[in-house]
Amino acid sequence: MVKAIEDLANSLGDHWILDADHKPVRVGILEWGKFFQSTDGRIVAQDQIGDAKVSTVFLGIDHGWDDGPPVLFETMIFGGPHDQETWRCCTWKQAEAQHEEACRLVRGGKS
Repeated sequence: MVKAIEDLANSLGDHWILDADHKPVRVGILEWGKFFQSTDGRIVAQDQIGDAKVSTVFLGIDHGWDDGPPVLFETMIFGGPHDQETWRCCTWKQAEAQHEEACRLVRGGKS
């Protein structure tokens, strides 16, 4: 019984962490849980722009619904006229660009 629980806990599912180069790595749930005990290395960017906050983070669970690459990053706006607008993407680099685009949107299209 204990062996079966250990096997399940270490099996690879849709759990992901980031390596030192911000590349996603698929891991078992125990390693994933350890990684998510801290926010270190999971926040891509956060900006306060007037009354809105733009936040881009690594989610750690695939939010894709098809056979494509894992969708692991999310940008969300909190507050202001674009409150709750959300975008998701697959890589750290895409997340950085997505964050900048959301910041431009909040600023009214200005850089």
